[in-house]
Amino acid sequence: MSSISSISSSTREFESPSRTKQALYHLRRNPLVLLGLISVILWTIIAFIAPDIAPFEPLKQDLVNRLQAPNAQFAMGSDELGRDIFSRVLWGSRITIPAGLAVIIIGSTIGVIIGAIAGYAGGIVDELLMRLTELFMAFPFIILAMAVTAALGPDIQNAVIALSVVWWPRYARVLRGLVLEVKSQEYVEAAHSAGASGFYVLFRTILPNCIAPALILATLDIGTAIISFAALSFIGLGPEPSSPEWGRMVSIGIDFFDQWWMWLFPGFAIASLVMAFNFIGDGLRDILDPRLRGE
Repeated sequence: MSSISSISSSTREFESPSRTKQALYHLRRNPLVLLGLISVILWTIIAFIAPDIAPFEPLKQDLVNRLQAPNAQFAMGSDELGRDIFSRVLWGSRITIPAGLAVIIIGSTIGVIIGAIAGYAGGIVDELLMRLTELFMAFPFIILAMAVTAALGPDIQNAVIALSVVWWPRYARVLRGLVLEVKSQEYVEAAHSAGASGFYVLFRTILPNCIAPALILATLDIGTAIISFAALSFIGLGPEPSSPEWGRMVSIGIDFFDQWWMWLFPGFAIASLVMAFNFIGDGLRDILDPRLRGE
């Protein structure tokens, strides 16, 4: 079994010290990746400390000061109920960021497992799992997510579940193709010859060599998941109306379009986070894809 472990560990070349140095080199050469990392780190910090730095409670109403433009008291203005936009944007990060990450983590995990099993098992198992995948992919994912959320009821958890349900098929298709390619390699045959079980070969020898493309796809998908979650909130299928969720805030702001601060600042928060994850995903692709490195 020790020989099997050495075979498996030798295939994880992107974990080597030289690969780490290459990653740092690419990060230094790509300022957009650094910008994306800084933006994500800042938003993550804000999400943790929002209760301490927000000047007002996100649900506190002040009808006397409703629809105030940005000023010394309300840095980003106030909404139709006199709630501070700045405080609500800060608190909104505590909803949107975890929701987007949860969708990708759940959806990608399900898709990776299903795709890996389908590609490795082949035969009738592959056919059944891929037909199920194609059944989900036959519908526009946002429409299917809307249907699932409407059936479960408008709620943060239900919106995350609905998006996760429709998100896994793309990962299943990607992983199946990667596993089909990798399982014919010599080191996989060597692991079989050494007496390794199918479970060990799949999850310790094959899967580690398929993770890099899935990781890139997941990083790029976080931004799309955030937009999708905001879209569900925008049409009323996300958190409750009073929630300081960015998509819901934009939806309310559209009804008061002349009060530009009501939709501009939460919209900018969504855009900044989406672009940050896209920059990081592009950087990871440059680092982990040998063809883009010219190797």
